[in-house]
Amino acid sequence: MDIKKSLTNPLSDLISDEVYDLLNSRGLINDRAVRDYEIRKKFKALRAQKFRTGDAIDSLREEYPYLQFDTIRKIVHNPPKGFNS
Repeated sequence: MDIKKSLTNPLSDLISDEVYDLLNSRGLINDRAVRDYEIRKKFKALRAQKFRTGDAIDSLREEYPYLQFDTIRKIVHNPPKGFNS
């Protein structure tokens, strides 16, 4: 059961499963923003493994085939709106 919970909370490194479930049940989770966060996180991990930028994006496209190369490039290179860093 713990495995299922960890799979349903893609923000487990930021918020608890209980908080995620509560926010999600009230429609307060932006699925697109969560997807983009996961893509950025995976991109950083691939780059840390010495993947070239284009190869890392191609790898992500295999997981998200409905996204174009340029779309993933924009996601990983542009911080989300309202993000200060």
